[in-house]
Formats: sequence, structure tokens, C-alpha cells
Amino acid sequence: MSKPKIATTSLCGCFGCHMSLLDIDERILKLIELVDFDRSPINDLKHIQGPVDIGFVEGGCANEENVKVLQEFRKNCRVLISVGDCAINGGIPAMRNMVPLEECYEEAFVNGPTVVNPTGEVPNDVEIPLLLDKVYPCHEVVKVDYHLPGGPPSADTLWAALSALLTDQPVELPYELVKYD
Repeated sequence: MSKPKIATTSLCGCFGCHMSLLDIDERILKLIELVDFDRSPINDLKHIQGPVDIGFVEGGCANEENVKVLQEFRKNCRVLISVGDCAINGGIPAMRNMVPLEECYEEAFVNGPTVVNPTGEVPNDVEIPLLLDKVYPCHEVVKVDYHLPGGPPSADTLWAALSALLTDQPVELPYELVKYD
């Protein structure tokens, strides 16, 4: 009998939710016995091989590449879980939503206090992903099955959710795992 497959991906964010996953400490050995990994920093696969049973996504969508990665990821995940405040609400990157995009470019590339740009040009290479008008949470781009809040959620929260899903139990997290003081 084959093991369930899980995959993870990161969009615009800090990679802190992946660090929380690694913070499950010795339980990672049990996890390796229970599942096979598809795209993940654990095995360093850069593209989902799919299909997978459970996908974890952290970060929101700030540019067109984030949207493509998320849509492809969704297509290959039976259950998709948005992990952390950036995936659920846009998090810190969404602070730019209060400022028009042109002003963001001006601050980042022309007039910022640490910017040295004698030409005053904003980079426009085709290799640079096009920024979206705002940072979108994942559920505004694709269907998301579960949300694990936190910035980032604790390792215990991730473990509890994953354990429930792997044993076909409902994901019911106690208040202690989802409260943030």
C-alpha cells in the first residue's frame, strides 16, 4: 500500500511556516514513515510532480508567478491548506495594498532612502514577474479547504492538522493551538 503524498509551496512570504514544519523536531521521522513528499524543501523538489493528497501553501499572491504556482499547486492537491497569515490574509506583504502600485515602484526603485538609481528607471525586464495590483490571499485565487492561522502557526498546530488528515479524522484544533497573544 502506498503512502499518502504531501507537498508544500511558498509564495510571497518569509518561509516561516516551512520553518514551523521543520520545528516538529523528532516527529519528522514519524512523518517520513507516514508520507511521501512531493514538492518540498525537505527533498528540494522545485515543481510539484502531483497528484498529492495534502498540499500546504504559505504566502500570498503578489505577482503573476505566485498565481501560476498556486493554480498549478491547487490542480494537484486533493486537500489544500493555506498556512499562516500571509496565505490567509496577505500578511505583511499585503501592507502594500494601502499604497498605489506606482508609488510602491517609486519608493522601491527611485526615491527610497537607500536607493541609488541615477537613471531613475524602474526595472522592467521580462524575466521579472509582473506585480499584481495588490497582494491576494490564496482563497481569493483558488479554492482552499482549510486555513491554519498564525504568523507562523506552531509546529504543534501543523502536526495536529496533518495527523488528523492522515487518519481521516476531522481537523478540530483546540483553542490553545490557534490562539495568539
